[in-house]
Amino acid sequence: MAFSITLPLLALSLSISFLVPTSFSACSLHSCQLSDACSSNDDCAAGLYCGSCPATGKKQTTCTRAQAIQPASIVNGLPFNRYTWLVTHNSFSNVNEPSNTGVQRATFYNQEDTVTNQLRNGVRGLMLDMYEFDDDIWLCHSFQGQCYNFTAFEPAINTLKEVETFLTENPTEIVTIFIEDYVHTQMGLSKLFTNADLVKYLYPVSDMPTNGKDWPTVTEMLAKHYRLLVFTSDASKEASEGIAYQWRYLLENESGDLGMVPGSCPNRKESHPLNSGYASLILQNYFPTIPVESDACKENSASLAQMVQACYNAAGNKVPNFIAVNFYMRSDGGGVFDIQDRINGLALCGCSSIAACQAGAPMGSCKNTAPPSQTPPSSGGGVYSGTLQFSFPSSSFSLQHVSPVAKLHHILLIIVLLL
Repeated sequence: MAFSITLPLLALSLSISFLVPTSFSACSLHSCQLSDACSSNDDCAAGLYCGSCPATGKKQTTCTRAQAIQPASIVNGLPFNRYTWLVTHNSFSNVNEPSNTGVQRATFYNQEDTVTNQLRNGVRGLMLDMYEFDDDIWLCHSFQGQCYNFTAFEPAINTLKEVETFLTENPTEIVTIFIEDYVHTQMGLSKLFTNADLVKYLYPVSDMPTNGKDWPTVTEMLAKHYRLLVFTSDASKEASEGIAYQWRYLLENESGDLGMVPGSCPNRKESHPLNSGYASLILQNYFPTIPVESDACKENSASLAQMVQACYNAAGNKVPNFIAVNFYMRSDGGGVFDIQDRINGLALCGCSSIAACQAGAPMGSCKNTAPPSQTPPSSGGGVYSGTLQFSFPSSSFSLQHVSPVAKLHHILLIIVLLL
């Protein structure tokens, strides 16, 4: 299949200027479309917000895309590994998350809203770092396998209960969780998922396809209630707890700066080569080693599309099934949502966007869709109504209001992560 993601991007963006209007809007009251000038979120139509992207030189605020179209809501009946889904890197690492340890947090942040809101906006993959901390399992953004009170976010069960609520309220949705696993307590993860009431949705390891075979169709997975895929970085957990070892079922490129080199898409050392055919699911990472909020709108725009093309080539002309990013709502227009639409459109129906696909129609039979200046059409129940939860006008990676002890911890953390 000829594949290209070099079409003009409508990227997504945000340099949060929500409180102070910076441009005149000729439209208002939720009538402004994608890329229209705006002065507040209320100007923009559903699924859009008012933002800008100075990192690309676009300082004027325009209506920017904030929600995904779920591809299986338009083209269904295909194997799970034929679709592309949006993943948030360190989904729990929310700049707005208050301290739950009584200590000022000093670590990096990767997202700007809650996991519940991410799911409502169309995210279908969550990357969660799980550690043992305070006699429990916590989500923590830390180092060397140790969670500290200044790197901890919250008990993991809190986030997993958000996932359970979402799956229960949305019976046609499937969510994937990728665990960076530092839990050593025997049966710790099994007990965690049981206590979160998620076992009823777990896709059993015994039924997972291996050796590059297709996964069941989304329709078949829903019928069996296989609506939660969970992968761990700890190979021993597959035999001891029945939790799938990630790189037995997925191929993955490098994360961090090594995964952002233009034109290059090397595989992560734990993964088989992307073109090996060893597994039928491909995870593409695209985020820097050190996250910077103000740069994310540029990263999630044209450069991401170019890297999707590079990884497509490296994988032997196979599209990624998961695209993982920081600050997923930031871009200069359509962002990762637009890129996801284009991949799914080309892969599933031969059209320029999933919005142009027609259920049951032959490959290449496309319907007319909104021009680039307009809001992507809704796919009925496939677009969710999340909310904008941003509150930081610039990068929250700042030490100006941090106590001296926490500041020292933060500096030490940076040094360790850079080693």
